[in-house]
Amino acid sequence: MLPPDRWNPTGPAPTNCEVNHLPTRIPRGPRSGGGLLVSLLILVVLVAAGAFVVVGAKNGAVEKQETVAQKWADVETTLQRRFDLIPNLVETVKGAANFEQETLTAVTEARASVGQAKLELGQDALADPEALQKYMAAQQTLGGALSRLMVVAERYPELKATQNFADLQHQLEGTENRIAVARQDYNAAVKDFNTFVRKIPNKWFLSEEEFPPKPLFEAAPAALGEAPKVDFGG
Repeated sequence: MLPPDRWNPTGPAPTNCEVNHLPTRIPRGPRSGGGLLVSLLILVVLVAAGAFVVVGAKNGAVEKQETVAQKWADVETTLQRRFDLIPNLVETVKGAANFEQETLTAVTEARASVGQAKLELGQDALADPEALQKYMAAQQTLGGALSRLMVVAERYPELKATQNFADLQHQLEGTENRIAVARQDYNAAVKDFNTFVRKIPNKWFLSEEEFPPKPLFEAAPAALGEAPKVDFGG
C-alpha cells in the first residue's frame, strides 16, 4: 500500500486496492453538550427574572392598595366626626330667632343623604366604586351645606355670642381641617396606586379585576377652600 504522504498528485491515480486501504478519518460533530447547558442556564435566568418581576408587581400593588385602604379609613374617621357634630349644631342654630329655615333644611337633608349612602356602601367601601362615588358626592354636598350655614350664621350676632355655638364652631373648624388633610393623604395614596398598576411592565401582570383603579375624593366646588377658612368668631 502506498502511504498517503508519498502520493504524487501529478502521477497516476492510486489503484482500487490502494484506495480501499486508505485510512479514513471520521468527522467529529459539534460539541452539542456545552451549548445545551448554556441554553438551559439562559432559560432558567429568564424564567427567574420574569417571576421576580411578577412577584414584585403583585407585592407592590398589594402594599399600595393597603395604604389606600388605611388612608380611606382615616378619611372616614374624620367624616364620621363631622357627621356626629351636626345634630347639636342644628339644634343650637334653631334657637336663633328667624334663622333661615332653608339653610337648616339643606344641612339636615344632606346629612340624611350621607347616612343613606353609607348604608349602601357597606363595610368594604373600596370594593364598590359606584357606591363609593355616591358616598363621596353626598359628603361633598354636606360639606357645601355646612359652609353655607356657617356663612349665614355670621348674620346672627346673638347666635355667635352663645358659648354652645362657639364650642361647636371650634370643633367643626378642627374637623374640617382634619378632613382636608385626610382627603389629601388619601388622594396622594390613590394617585400612587393608580400610577403603579398602569406602569409597564406592571400592567401586563396585574388584572383590573384584582387591582381596580381607585377613585379620588375631591372637595365639592361649593365647599372648596371655604370650610377651613370660615371665621368661627370668638
